[in-house]
Amino acid sequence: MAHDHHDPHHTGHGDGHGHGHGADVDWNAMGPRLESQAELFSPVYARAMAWLAREVTEPGLIVDAGSGPGVVSCLFAEAFPGARVVAVDSAAPLLERARARAVRRGVGDRFATVAGELPEALDKLDYPADLLWASRSLHHLGDQRAALAAFAARLAPGGTLALLEGGLPARFLPRDIGIGRPGLQARLDVLEEDWFARMRADLPGYVAETEDWAALLTAAGLGRTRTRTFLLDLPAPATDRARAYVAAYLSRVREGLRDALDAGDRATLDRLLDPSDPASVHVRPDVFVLGAYTLHTAVRPA
Repeated sequence: MAHDHHDPHHTGHGDGHGHGHGADVDWNAMGPRLESQAELFSPVYARAMAWLAREVTEPGLIVDAGSGPGVVSCLFAEAFPGARVVAVDSAAPLLERARARAVRRGVGDRFATVAGELPEALDKLDYPADLLWASRSLHHLGDQRAALAAFAARLAPGGTLALLEGGLPARFLPRDIGIGRPGLQARLDVLEEDWFARMRADLPGYVAETEDWAALLTAAGLGRTRTRTFLLDLPAPATDRARAYVAAYLSRVREGLRDALDAGDRATLDRLLDPSDPASVHVRPDVFVLGAYTLHTAVRPA
């Protein structure tokens, strides 16, 4: 599929499409939520782009590998006004949203899309990329080492691969929320890690890999590896958009992990998601969004 911008293991993600699961997903219906979520995370992307701009000067072509509805792709077009941006994704309805967004944002003349599965879709590019951005899309490819080699092969000499993977699980609520057993999110983290391991193992062509991203980037023939983590800190009281994001996340966790949750935590999630309950995330005053997102970069030798 082009993935859901928010698999349960990664409470912050944003974008990351371009793989072959979930063909039954209604991307037209999901598009507005994905756009809203990516917009919520715009401060992280803006800081990451400012950091990238210190090394990636005047790129001619930027590729967003796993672009989803194009929020980040358009941010790249705005942050690098001399660049052409290509959004790559397997979900055609999301690419339609990306093109429409680019026109609305006034960058449509420098914006194009490529439909297809990663990493093969990158072969459709007319030119090698000066910057290739892959945000939470790599971990949905079975052989991550081979995919990184394919990403690296699409870089121009001196081009940069920017890989957003890892970080820390996000937090939305205090440890003790006054209902249920304290430490709900910590317990959800454990279940999500198990889910993520199963998801990875079930991918076509799965290869187990130590997630030493700097070493993997080096093995792909890239050099000058760097790593930087960016914080998303949206304190309480949460905005309506942040509350909607938290509610959508907890709802997917409740459904996706239902069989693994104990009865007490299921009951707590039910209350957190009930708009009529004063303890719900829709109204409680202590909801926040706090997450850390790690960007790994490396450069193709000139």
